[in-house]
Amino acid sequence: MNRLAGESSLYLRQHAENPVDWYPWGAEAQDRARAEDRPILLSVGYSSCHWCHVMAHESFEDPETAAVMNELFVNVKVDREERPDVDALYMQATLSLAGQGGWPMTVFLTPDGRPFYAGTYFPRVARGGLPAFPDLCRAIAAAYRDRREDVEGQAAELARRLGVAAGRIPSADDLDPRVLDDAVVGLARVFDPVEGGFGGAPKFPPSLALEFLLRRLWRRPDDHHSREMVDRTLGKMAAGGIHDQIGGGFHRYAVDGHWLVPHFEKMLYDNALLGRAYALAFRLGGNPEHRRVAEDTLDWLLREMRVPGGGFAAAQDADSPGGEGAFFVWTPQELADLLPADQARAVTLRYGVREEGNFEGRSILHVVATVDEVSRQIGEDAGPLLAAARTTLYAARSARPAPARDDKVITAWNGLAIAAFADAGVALDRGDYVDAATATAAFVLDALVVDGRLRRAHTGAGAPHLGHLDDHADLCHGLLCLYGATLQPRWLAAARDIAARMVELFADPDAGGFFYAGSDGESLVARTRDLEDHPTPAGNSQAAHVLLRIADLTGDAALEDLAVGALRMVHAEMGRFPQAFGTALIALDHHLSERRGIAIAGAPDDPRTAELVRAARAAAGPYDVIAAGDPDDPAAIAAAPLLADRPLRDGAPAAYVCRRFACEAPVTDPGALTALLSGDPAA
Repeated sequence: MNRLAGESSLYLRQHAENPVDWYPWGAEAQDRARAEDRPILLSVGYSSCHWCHVMAHESFEDPETAAVMNELFVNVKVDREERPDVDALYMQATLSLAGQGGWPMTVFLTPDGRPFYAGTYFPRVARGGLPAFPDLCRAIAAAYRDRREDVEGQAAELARRLGVAAGRIPSADDLDPRVLDDAVVGLARVFDPVEGGFGGAPKFPPSLALEFLLRRLWRRPDDHHSREMVDRTLGKMAAGGIHDQIGGGFHRYAVDGHWLVPHFEKMLYDNALLGRAYALAFRLGGNPEHRRVAEDTLDWLLREMRVPGGGFAAAQDADSPGGEGAFFVWTPQELADLLPADQARAVTLRYGVREEGNFEGRSILHVVATVDEVSRQIGEDAGPLLAAARTTLYAARSARPAPARDDKVITAWNGLAIAAFADAGVALDRGDYVDAATATAAFVLDALVVDGRLRRAHTGAGAPHLGHLDDHADLCHGLLCLYGATLQPRWLAAARDIAARMVELFADPDAGGFFYAGSDGESLVARTRDLEDHPTPAGNSQAAHVLLRIADLTGDAALEDLAVGALRMVHAEMGRFPQAFGTALIALDHHLSERRGIAIAGAPDDPRTAELVRAARAAAGPYDVIAAGDPDDPAAIAAAPLLADRPLRDGAPAAYVCRRFACEAPVTDPGALTALLSGDPAA
């Protein structure tokens, strides 16, 4: 066992038995590197990463390769999910030096942490144009020893460039609504009209770009081109092998251009974002298939990713004991052994199971025929047969050696899950989803706020790492969605507290926008910014959006100013590269829209209040906010000042429709509220 055996990270513990003399990130490794004048070999990955496992098996478990590493370097292993600040900094360096990034990430540093050479995966034996990893190690060490001046020059120049990137200058232009139209045109330009999605292989679920388009459709239902992009992409993803047709949920991405062969890990953040997107699509269009996929995805999270206490685990591994994908694939013989003949035939026709397979001799299930088409071919209703078969196949699959689950509870990703369950609970009328969001929020606020400071991740060993910008912004996002679903003031109060700490720790008072690491965190070579979606929401953009929403509920203009400053950081890019700036586009659309605050004064347990809330939710626009509470409840007013001075009307619950806190005359009838929100002049 090396030093990683006692670490909280599953990924680090996966390397505890390596013959490599690993250090976790920290002062001990840097002190040794300085004392012995050795470069640092930094290896960054995460527990569910397939190619991280490959490099570990090939090189880090190989005694000869480990001996080379131990002789020449101080070796440091980092879990990118626990230390995303370290990962973000050195990923920028890797992109600059190698032209591409990814994991595992391999970076060579001077003893003071400045990078001078970087790449991703390196094989133990040279192939595919990549050098053998032991040979690369020897060459890097020789350069550090014999050409120190060149190495120092490279490290100094790269550190300078990283600092320049951190000191980004915001756009001086006004935020322009034409950017939103440019973004739609840009997405259309790279849209795949046959298979959906944007661009070719590999294909990642474009969750945030889809949410941007869905929110545009909310106000522009006749935008047929945007609807085609949304519906085709959602439909093709749901039918593909990227969607687990038996167990539910989505794999990380497809290696091909038609969503068939996935990279098999399942991430909490993908499934939270996709579950919410499908639920929103159902709310707007009423397509029952969108509802089915939303529930399929969120039910999988509840069934397989919940950890004790109410949080959600980070990821399910790409690999299983039978090899990558072995847990998920099938042969015709397995179907024949497990299912009655009519069910086996229905599954074969529906999901494209072939003797030759489509993945290493076995079949990834993907939809190749509708249920009606299968019914016509077999001469009976295929629906009940397929439902029974899925139950049997799921039970049989559960007996297979399963992929490992990384049980750490990451604050940012759980914030996305809270948002997904809260919004889907309202859109799908699933009270159990709102209950799940409530339990997760309570867990995160209890377990991941330590001495008043939000933490990054919780494991069995506690929550040792400070939270970053995305942890604050995504949790705040989830809490705001939960307030919208429950209208309980404690969730809005918690969101405002988290947002206030976010501004205090991460806001750049000089240039505007937000840094990724807090002012109380470790000092690295440069203080980076989180500007692009990847695929989780960019911290800078998510921060802008939650501040806009809180400003709508509180009237705090200073928060809106901070949000505008954050959007100026990416104003020049969001229209040109919309795939990378979906969250920024959503926030910009929010800022530029004519949004309303809907204040409903009434006791929460009064059925008349509930009727007004239902009417408001049904008729509200995509960026309207709803606050409700008893006008005599100080906690409700303190959390949502939009409710202040909104009395009952003749003793009955009343709804006020407000713009910038200037309100229309109150109404007490749900129909009148619907008419008022729909713009009916007779209201």
